[in-house]
Amino acid sequence: MDAVSSSSPLRIVIVPWLAFGHMLPYLELSERLAARGHRVSYVSTPRNLARLPLPLRPAAAPRVDLVALPLPRVDDLADGAESTNDVPDDDRELHWKAFDGLAAPFAEFLAAACADETTRPHWIIADSFHHWAAAAALEHQVPCAMLLPTAALIATAPHLPPEHRGARDLPRYEQEVMDPAYNNHGISGMSIIRRFNLTKDRCTVAAMRSCIEWEPESFPLAAPLLGKPVVPLGLLPPSADGARRAAAKGAEHATVRWLDAQPPDSVVYVALGSEVPLRVEQVHELAFGLELAGTRFLWALRKPSGAAVLDDDGVDMLPPGFQERTRGQGLVTTGWVPQVNV
Repeated sequence: MDAVSSSSPLRIVIVPWLAFGHMLPYLELSERLAARGHRVSYVSTPRNLARLPLPLRPAAAPRVDLVALPLPRVDDLADGAESTNDVPDDDRELHWKAFDGLAAPFAEFLAAACADETTRPHWIIADSFHHWAAAAALEHQVPCAMLLPTAALIATAPHLPPEHRGARDLPRYEQEVMDPAYNNHGISGMSIIRRFNLTKDRCTVAAMRSCIEWEPESFPLAAPLLGKPVVPLGLLPPSADGARRAAAKGAEHATVRWLDAQPPDSVVYVALGSEVPLRVEQVHELAFGLELAGTRFLWALRKPSGAAVLDDDGVDMLPPGFQERTRGQGLVTTGWVPQVNV
């Protein structure tokens, strides 16, 4: 997207979910909008903002404001646990509860912005869990777009096309996995699917990190299943500048130094994300597979469900002797990995 000024610049508030898999594509969207002449307020918590790959591109930086809303304290949630990367699986509900506490400061921020026509937003772009952002937008009569940073196939997964309503029920093993994730209200008092539905019902349109060219079968289903017009955003890959910034930030990282020392095209990168940690036995099976394959590997390992201790080198989570047997073959890291650079 070229840095072409719009004839009618907009003021846009962007509010991502507190996970880097959401914050980074939202930041890319912010930069692209700002590069076209629009004014963007990017809203998150202080520690999350401090960990973004800054500075922004010169064409965008003057028109992007980083707005910090402190994450409310919640008993038993560790200080500084502002993103999902900081939160063990057992504390996810505490994180949701703290997240819901952002409703009041966001409402104050939006009310102040709407009090003056020179700062009143034209649009709010909120993540699919931000029911309180969509509610504040509705109260102040600001159009709200619910942004779905996943593929259309995943975003529409809880819904069934009308022509297939007579299809058989989900297999039991799928139902057993989905029910807790979508219907468990937990200590936060609200399930994930409830958050999604409230946000959807209160928004004006849905925006999706996809397009019909990428998902020719799934994308056309999104609008009828969601009951909202759907705006395709494309995949929002990191820009060349963004990749260079991330590379510079991670250039001295131990994983990058190790990777640079390996032959070209010889390393398997294993990173399964942070939202759904594996069980210890699953980690062991994956470890045995890497060992038997004999290939070089770089493994970004998250604490598995059921592991009591998280060592820096992952020893407590891996099969006995795995590190010694694969020494020189692979590297296991449990810390942050500069993934764009990798």
